[in-house]
Amino acid sequence: MAEKITPRVQDFSQWYQDIVLQAKLADYSPVKGCMVIRPNGYSIWERIQRELDGRIKKTGVRNAYFPLFIPESFLKKEAEHVEGFAPQCAVVTYAGAKDLEEKLVVRPTSETIINSMFAKWIQSYRDLPMLINQWANVVRWEMRTRLFLRTTEFLWQEGHTCHATAEEAEAETRLMLEVYTEFAENVLAMPVWPGRKSESEKFAGALRTYSIEAMMQDKKALQAGTSHNLSTNFAAAFNTQFLDKDSKQKLVHQTSWGVSTRLIGGMIMTHSDDKGLVLPPRLAQTHVAIVPILAKAEHKARVLEVSDKLAAAIQESASVRALGYDVGVIVDRDEQKQAGWKFHEYELLGMPVRIEVGPRDLEKNQVVITRRDLGQKQFVSLDEAPQVVGQMLADMQRELLQKARDFREANTHRVESYDELKKRLDDEGGFFVGAWSQSRESEEKLKEETKATVRCLPLDKEYNLIPESGPCVITGQKGNNVRAVFARAY
Repeated sequence: MAEKITPRVQDFSQWYQDIVLQAKLADYSPVKGCMVIRPNGYSIWERIQRELDGRIKKTGVRNAYFPLFIPESFLKKEAEHVEGFAPQCAVVTYAGAKDLEEKLVVRPTSETIINSMFAKWIQSYRDLPMLINQWANVVRWEMRTRLFLRTTEFLWQEGHTCHATAEEAEAETRLMLEVYTEFAENVLAMPVWPGRKSESEKFAGALRTYSIEAMMQDKKALQAGTSHNLSTNFAAAFNTQFLDKDSKQKLVHQTSWGVSTRLIGGMIMTHSDDKGLVLPPRLAQTHVAIVPILAKAEHKARVLEVSDKLAAAIQESASVRALGYDVGVIVDRDEQKQAGWKFHEYELLGMPVRIEVGPRDLEKNQVVITRRDLGQKQFVSLDEAPQVVGQMLADMQRELLQKARDFREANTHRVESYDELKKRLDDEGGFFVGAWSQSRESEEKLKEETKATVRCLPLDKEYNLIPESGPCVITGQKGNNVRAVFARAY
């Protein structure tokens, strides 16, 4: 049986680490800063891939793959880009028993190498839009790492698109922000705040960056996904041009966008409790564990027979089919472990639904069903159990999102002054909304003095920044202020 999990209120960081390790999601690699994703964790990533990949393809994007190694000269072509990533780059200088003529950078992101191919593939407006995505690993040499949240190597998807006009590129950037928002909320059950990043927080080389920001249970923010309008910056660096309908050569307008295995860390910190992982049903590989109570040999055959029939009936029930995804059901036949041990283990692993099938319950034609997030036993007739399970999974997915949304709303506060912001950051934590002048100096002051940042600038329905009539929370400046979300973050 796993060791006791550190309570969240005692040490949230240790609690998180305990969940990841004891639920067998990931482990530390012999390579400092890297992680090994274990089968329990990788199955979650596979679900994320499956759900998100389908959404991406529905927008017309196709998957491809580009090399892990990038010529150093490529990164130097876009000055702002190389400056932004240089401190995190891993560089290969020696291979094949000799020094390389040109250094190779291990992919921190793929804008440059993909652009080298776009410049080769795109000749005419007929080649546009070009919509490419890749599922890959990237390497960023992080000084302080934490499993899933920030590691030297991590898995992600990165989309890269080319368009004929600035308007089309901006529309693509916004579309993907909406895809990420819907995905985070409906699959991860993690409410997010979409908005625009400040100038100092935008992606290196981008015209503007949009992000989705989530609140964890310790009230810190987590950037869960980004979408960048790159304008013609990379196209100019790589001379990616096309012959337009007016017979003139023009630079393409580009976007890039991505999410990573960080989503798994965000999901853990949004939903899990002191018993272990709480897994939204849409991310589970196995959704239902049926535990036969086999204390007496004379009941064994009957209990196992009913358990097997129940497993089949659950997968065939109308309420489960209506969920729209495959539901995994197992019958735990292991006789080496006691039922209590199994209950504890399934709680730790985040099994959405657990069913106990015992001889006494069968005499009453019933089973005991427990939903992981509620932890309350429910006695259900054997005939109704398959339909009840489907409804439970649907309810759990919906209610986890609502619970997290209620938590975020309860911990989002309006602030009017810098003194108030500093005090409440220390006393309460959470998201703080107020007016901001957008000055880089004030943002640096906020970081240095409070360790908080401008997480995003909320947008109206037309994607415009929202004006604020009051004085800037940090500087006190009046006029030309916009709404901003301030928070400490991962």
